[in-house]
Amino acid sequence: MIEWKSNYIGSTEEVVSGLNPSSNLNGIGSNHALALKKAEGNSLSLSEQNVIAEETEAFSYWMNPDVSRSDKSLVSITRQAKGSTVNGFDSDAPKVLVVDDHAASRLTAVALLAMEGYEVIEADSGYTAIELVIQRQPDLILLDVMMPGMDGFEVCQLLKQDEHTRLIPVIFITALNDKRSRIQGIEVGADDFLSKPFDRLELAARVKSLVRQKRLNEDLDHAEKVLFSIAKAIESRDPNTGNHCERLVTLGEAFAEFLNLSRNQIRDLMWGGYLHDIGKVGIPDAVLLKNGKLTPEEWNIMKKHVLMGEKICQPLRSMRGVIPIIRHHHERWDGSGYPDGLKEDEIPYVVQVFQMIDIYDALTSERPYKRAFTKEEALSIMREETAKGWRNPKLMLKFIEFIISYKQ
Repeated sequence: MIEWKSNYIGSTEEVVSGLNPSSNLNGIGSNHALALKKAEGNSLSLSEQNVIAEETEAFSYWMNPDVSRSDKSLVSITRQAKGSTVNGFDSDAPKVLVVDDHAASRLTAVALLAMEGYEVIEADSGYTAIELVIQRQPDLILLDVMMPGMDGFEVCQLLKQDEHTRLIPVIFITALNDKRSRIQGIEVGADDFLSKPFDRLELAARVKSLVRQKRLNEDLDHAEKVLFSIAKAIESRDPNTGNHCERLVTLGEAFAEFLNLSRNQIRDLMWGGYLHDIGKVGIPDAVLLKNGKLTPEEWNIMKKHVLMGEKICQPLRSMRGVIPIIRHHHERWDGSGYPDGLKEDEIPYVVQVFQMIDIYDALTSERPYKRAFTKEEALSIMREETAKGWRNPKLMLKFIEFIISYKQ
C-alpha cells in the first residue's frame, strides 16, 4: 500500500502542498467559463502556444495571486463544464486526474476534458498526484513524463504496484517522437500515450475507451473477490479442513514453478486452491459436516459439489482456466472418478497437478476420522493409489521428487 499523508480535505478547490506538508491551504478562485468558451472556439487540435496566447485572461481566475509559486506549492483544482455529460456513461461523471507541472499544458487538457463532461482534477507534481489518487480515486490519469521531484515513471510504477490503484488507467503525455519515454512507460505499466499538441477527438476517444475498460475491470475484480469470499466462508463452515485452501495455494505455486508451468497455469492452480470446493455452498450441513461414513444417497449429494462450483464460476471469463480444476479434481487416471469418468490425458494436465497437492495436503492434515500422516506415509499412500491406476505415474514421480526437495 502506498503511504502518503495528504493535506487534501476534499473541497472542490484547494491548494495542496505535497512537498511541504506544513504549508497552509489557500483557496483558489474558479470562474472557468471564459476558458471553456474560448476552448470551444478553437480548432480540434489545440497547441500550447494557442492556449497561452488566448487564455492569459483565464489565468487571473484560475491562479490565486496570493499563492507564492516559489515554495512549489501544488495545485489541485476540480473542474467540470456545467450541464456536460459524457456519452456512454451514467450520471456519475468519470473523474480524470491531469498531472503536469506546467500550468499551460494542464490548461489545454483540462479545457478539452471539461468540455466533454468529465470531472477534472489537477495536480502539478507527482507527490500531489499520489495524494489525490488516494483521496479521490480517479477513473483515469493523464500523466506528464518529465516533472521535478517525482517524475511520471515513478508515479505510474507506484500506482501499478499497489493493489488499490493498479486498475486506474494511466495515459502518458510525451513528445511526438519520444520513443525512449514510450518504452520506459510500457515497462512501468502505462496503458496508453498521447503526444502534444492534443487533438480533441483523439483525447476524448482514448479517455472514454480506457475509462470504460477500467469500469469493466473493476466489475470483474469485484465479482472475483465475492467468489473468493464465498470460498473462505465455505472453508470456515467446515472446521475439519483448517487452512486447507491457503496451504493449497502455497504448495500449488511451488509445485507449478518446479514443473516450469506458465504464468497463467500457476495463477489457475492458485485460484483453484481457493475455489475448487466452492460448490459445497450448496451441500446440506447434514451431509457436509457428517463425521461418519456417508450413505450412497449422501455420497451422490456430495459429488454434486463439483457441478455446483462449475456453475457458480462459469459466468466469469477470467475463471476459464480454473473451471476444469473445479469440475474434474475428483477424476482418476483409470476413469473411475467423477463426474465424467475421464481417463488419462483426458484429464487436463493442470487438474492432474492440482490433484497431487490436494491429496497430499489431505493426507498430511488431521481430520476427525484420521490422524495427520507424515510426509513419508503420505507419499507411500499416493504410490499405492498410483499402482491402483488412480494417478498419472510419471507425474507422481515428479511430485515425489518435488516433495523430497520442498522446504515447508
